Amino acid sequence: MRKSWKQTLYHILLWIIALIFFIPALWIFMAAFKTKNGILATPPQFVFVPTLSSWQDLFTRPNFWHNTRNSVLITITAVLIALVVSYLAAYAFSRYKPRGTNFLMFVLLSIRMVPAAAVVVPVFLMYSALGWKDSPVGMTLFYAMFSIPFSVWILKGFVDGVSLRYDETALVNGGSRLHILFRVVLPQVRPGLVAAFIFNLIFVWNEFLFNFIIGGRATEMIPVALATGMYADAGVDWPFVATITTFYMVPPIILIYLFQRYLLVGMTFGTVRGEV
Repeated sequence: MRKSWKQTLYHILLWIIALIFFIPALWIFMAAFKTKNGILATPPQFVFVPTLSSWQDLFTRPNFWHNTRNSVLITITAVLIALVVSYLAAYAFSRYKPRGTNFLMFVLLSIRMVPAAAVVVPVFLMYSALGWKDSPVGMTLFYAMFSIPFSVWILKGFVDGVSLRYDETALVNGGSRLHILFRVVLPQVRPGLVAAFIFNLIFVWNEFLFNFIIGGRATEMIPVALATGMYADAGVDWPFVATITTFYMVPPIILIYLFQRYLLVGMTFGTVRGEV
């Protein structure tokens, strides 16, 4: 009985903490269905008559669907490219173990930890010299490049956990390396692929600085559209901010809810498990 009470109190505490962290998202969601006066009302209005006027304004903005299409296409394409390259690299690091593998893995992860502001100027100069500025292909390759190090780090742990016996058995029975890569090892590291996909998708989906600096009208994504369109003649256009933020939050929230178990596996299980 005492243990049951402790568990109940623990679960109540977790719910309270979760609700506290959810309050900003709830406020934005509610604000998306209010007028500007309702958003700025003091005290805050928790009971109100919802309106869709701000959503109608959002969907009829000239560049909104263009920005949405850029966000979807660039994000998904960049992450898929990064996953293919990262899986092949992780397999090579795991199976062939080139000299200095641990150091190379450290360098790869360190690259991902470098602040974006520290490299934005050289990247801008490089893209300007190559003519890739405001290029959908250049923007996609840039995000793929930034997504690869973290993906390799996650996937190598999963490939390490797949026993070499699978490779040896396949080779003895006449299987090729491609067969081993995609028919033997790949099904066993699928949770790691899903985790890497979700983590990198969130990063690219929310990235602002590089899209603002080396992008332009042709490659403008929703975070840049939010930053550049949030001001109106009367100050901050709060209904626009609330609606576009709500619209933008929904896809990641759905993906995280559907694949949350893979996120935990990707951050822990894939890096510590033994051979299977």
